[in-house]
Amino acid sequence: MTTFSSPEPFEGTIGRTLAESTPWWPTAPHPGEDAPDVVVIVLDDLGFAQLGCYGGDVDTPNIDRLAAGGLRYTNFHVTPVCSPTRAALLTGRNHHTVGMRSVSNFNSGFPHLRGEVTHHAATLAEVLRDAGYATFAVGKWHLCQMENASAAGPFDQWPCQRGFDRFYGFLDGETDQFSPDLVYDNHHVDPPASPEDGYHLSEDLVDRAIGFLHDSLSIRPDRPVFTYLAFGATHAPHQAPAEYLAKYRGRFDEGWDAARDRVFARQQALGLLPDGTELAPRNPGVEPWNELPDTHRRLACRLQEAFAAFLEHTDAQIGRFLDALDALGRRDNTLVFLLSDNGASQEGGPFGVLHEMKFFNFILETPEEAVDRLEEIGGPSSHSNYPWGWAQVGNTPFKWYKQNTHEGGVHVPLVAHWPAGIADGGGLRSQFHYVTDLAATIYETVGVTPPTVYRGAEQLPLAGTSLVYTFGPDGGTAPARNTVQYFEMMGHRGLYADGWKAVTRHQPGVPFDEDTWELYHVAEDLSECRDLAAAEPDRLATLVQRWWVEAERHGVLPLDDRTIELFGARFRDRAPHPADRHYTYRPPMTRLPAQVSASLGGRSWDLAATVERPAGGEGVLYATGNENSGLSLFVQDDRLVFDYNCFGEHHVVVSELAVPEGPAVVGVRFRRDGEGGSATLVVEGAEAGSVSVPFVMRMISSTGASVGEDHGSPVSTRYRAPFRFTGALHRVDIQLRSGRPDEAELLAATDERATLSRQ
Repeated sequence: MTTFSSPEPFEGTIGRTLAESTPWWPTAPHPGEDAPDVVVIVLDDLGFAQLGCYGGDVDTPNIDRLAAGGLRYTNFHVTPVCSPTRAALLTGRNHHTVGMRSVSNFNSGFPHLRGEVTHHAATLAEVLRDAGYATFAVGKWHLCQMENASAAGPFDQWPCQRGFDRFYGFLDGETDQFSPDLVYDNHHVDPPASPEDGYHLSEDLVDRAIGFLHDSLSIRPDRPVFTYLAFGATHAPHQAPAEYLAKYRGRFDEGWDAARDRVFARQQALGLLPDGTELAPRNPGVEPWNELPDTHRRLACRLQEAFAAFLEHTDAQIGRFLDALDALGRRDNTLVFLLSDNGASQEGGPFGVLHEMKFFNFILETPEEAVDRLEEIGGPSSHSNYPWGWAQVGNTPFKWYKQNTHEGGVHVPLVAHWPAGIADGGGLRSQFHYVTDLAATIYETVGVTPPTVYRGAEQLPLAGTSLVYTFGPDGGTAPARNTVQYFEMMGHRGLYADGWKAVTRHQPGVPFDEDTWELYHVAEDLSECRDLAAAEPDRLATLVQRWWVEAERHGVLPLDDRTIELFGARFRDRAPHPADRHYTYRPPMTRLPAQVSASLGGRSWDLAATVERPAGGEGVLYATGNENSGLSLFVQDDRLVFDYNCFGEHHVVVSELAVPEGPAVVGVRFRRDGEGGSATLVVEGAEAGSVSVPFVMRMISSTGASVGEDHGSPVSTRYRAPFRFTGALHRVDIQLRSGRPDEAELLAATDERATLSRQ
């Protein structure tokens, strides 16, 4: 006779009757009554010098107050790009090791770039949740393959599947702050209000974060909470409410040279820089302010104003969140980290852009083209990013930017605040530290040991070194415990070792063994101004060799400098992109993320919509993008209309034939011819008008596609969103006419990217 044995642990006794048995209730995991709440606040594309408490010109009173009661780290480093930093932060391992060499939009086919975090590296949320924490993620995720970011999933790399109990935010690398692509837990949702109602994403994120706290702590105040609050700010698009934009009008008219000198002097006065630190020279492509034409200065100032407004508005939301912690009585025993994911962005180019997507289409938007639209900057109709000159101010005193492994790309602010555990409020800490150190710090602080096996997966060892040794009153003089760290991004490389740094800025397409390595004694030359490569070749050779050792150890190889070309790798005959490049969409459907939908950029394609239209029926059949760039096919006034919105230039064709009432098939044939192309409307098989398109966008938008409506801000000025189709839309069929992006074009993109980066 077989006796039942429960697979669940049970420490009571089971007899034949209740009287002969002893019940037992397992104790729920809990890290202990003294375990702190943990809050990690991540800002995006924020340079070392852009917060007020780090010498910046933007008013950030709430972050400054956080720093005044905590610690500012002046030698803290991250990776040069967002997804890799977030992967390293949340796992405590290096980004190559966990599969995030670059952004999660790419999957190169190698272990170091899968576009998602390996399950052999449990996240902070997974470990803390199992230890008894409530875990919440709010804001930007950017840690799952974008092909898996639709309502079809799979969901295994979404926040709620990587340890977070609740999630509210966006999955891609950026989103419109007034009309965002939002996900609530595991489903897509519309924003709760419109820009006309005063909606802004940063405010919405903090509302949700506070709501999550109230839901949890009102019912289970005994459970500590881990909150990961990752704003879209200050990544492009730089967008802010009108009152914040108005505050900064004229604030930056003196230009970037004067601003950079002032910020540098303020950093010195605040003790943020070692004695002897020099202000790095201008990066190539940054012109002296007083030599710029008036048009260039006007545009540059307005773009910087939008950034400043965006940052201060974000600071106000951080203040609201901290006030909520105070109201809950949780502030004293809450460990707060606030950091940026990389240095200030170079993606606005030398002049800055109204539409950041122009950068990714290798278009240098000139100030003469943009200056007539200054009033749009910072509002719903712009997708702006500032020029290199202001980015270098943001990275003061360093050179280069986001994407680069020089200090401008990897040296960022870190504020730590914990009244119950930090004894030196307002103190500075100058030890070298890296983003992988934060997980180790949190684990030590809360008293949790990460598992060696998590849900059957053997775990990679942590790479970080805890910062707790710096929390005490003598922490400022303690020797650094993290002494070696490699850097790599897009072929740019670097190695820090015991106060020295070897670094190279790679040019796309140039053989890696032809890269020029520089050598800096960053313990004395933090801004990398005095290259000692020629003076100390043996030391440089040793550091370069050590870089290769670290690269082998942490899974950095093979070296790969591809970026935008990797968008072509999505078409490798794998879901959700069919081998025949034929897509069929049947509404009603949730909005399609940009990398999930049929890729209409840079190619020829056909679209056919099968409809049943009542008299007067109208609305959008298919749209992708937003009011800044995109395309839309819709029925209006009984006619079929196609609008190709190329960064605000609308190329529109209205059908010569009426759309029949009742069943019909209507659509558009788009043909690329060189840099341009043409769109021809088709009504029941008959051509019904065409329009020439002078420039075919390769990357249309970071905003995805809508079927049967135009979700978010409207692509076309001829209707108000969502302009849902009022008839029956049975299906939309799209046939791409080239199997994948033109290979020659993708290779040419490497050269164009290199040229753009040098200008």
